[in-house]
Amino acid sequence: MNPIDDFTPARLLGNPHLMTLVPRYWPRSAREGAIPQTQRLFTTEPGTQLLAFCHWQYTPSDVPTIVLIHGLEGCAGSHYMHGITVKAYRAGFNVIRMNQRTCGGTDHLTPTLYNSGLSSDYRTIVRELAAVDRLEKIWVVGYSMGGNLALKAAGEMRESDSALAGVVAVSPNIDPSQCVTVLEQPRNWLYHWHFLSGLKARMKRKAKLFPDRWDLAPLRSIKTLKDFDECYTAPDGGYLNVADYYDRAGARHVLHHIAVPTLIITAHDDPFIPPSMFDIPEIRQNPNITMMMPRYGGHCGFFQKSRSGEDRFWAEHRIIALLSTSLRPR
Repeated sequence: MNPIDDFTPARLLGNPHLMTLVPRYWPRSAREGAIPQTQRLFTTEPGTQLLAFCHWQYTPSDVPTIVLIHGLEGCAGSHYMHGITVKAYRAGFNVIRMNQRTCGGTDHLTPTLYNSGLSSDYRTIVRELAAVDRLEKIWVVGYSMGGNLALKAAGEMRESDSALAGVVAVSPNIDPSQCVTVLEQPRNWLYHWHFLSGLKARMKRKAKLFPDRWDLAPLRSIKTLKDFDECYTAPDGGYLNVADYYDRAGARHVLHHIAVPTLIITAHDDPFIPPSMFDIPEIRQNPNITMMMPRYGGHCGFFQKSRSGEDRFWAEHRIIALLSTSLRPR
């Protein structure tokens, strides 16, 4: 059996909502406390820095590197970021866990917000790692919104950016307009409430730090993600309006330009990432892109039935198995 197609959901987790939520609270057997860690700030534009947690091997330039990007209202400390970090480091990779702009307690490092189209941040980071750290093989791995950013960055990078070895995107929102429309449906009220309440709380923190930049007067009347993005995210990102933001931020426009090995993992039953979104020529006709779309998996869940030699987090094991082919002999 092909290892990328053998996902069997854990018992009782055929429900997509349980599949999405249970992994968030499932205890993990290992955290990265036992592996080396340093902090680093990447300046991606004037006045804006992104905080990263770096886990370097003994000779960093001799092994491939994984740059991890979390999803909406996540951070470098999200459970899946910890899980993939431990597995990747023990497999021999350098691992860099990124906080997106303002995330993980870094609101003070930029007056701006984060959004689904800020792929320029990650192009800048890959180029810095190549030029300053002399890293020759860099994989970018993103989850949900981070997956869209990883794919968009890869589609925008030139052949001269030879340090980019490949991309993995888990449950990426390559068409934000479709995803937000589904997310705002009543059946997804819990996810919608979680994201919207988190974004509103963030705006209050930003307004305290940068009072001359942000007006909180409209915040109380905002009831949907689309309203929030219309009022705050789109204008902050330089978009004409929310429709312009959702259109231009989607990686789907540049997927046909991706020239490095790319893996997209998503599930047919994802509550708010429609599977039909991936049935497009930009994916079908690009030989560099491999799709993995199990029937079950929820949103970034992929919590598998117990199997020998692996914990429950199926996607993490498949990612490490794929990327391990890029390791140099020691």
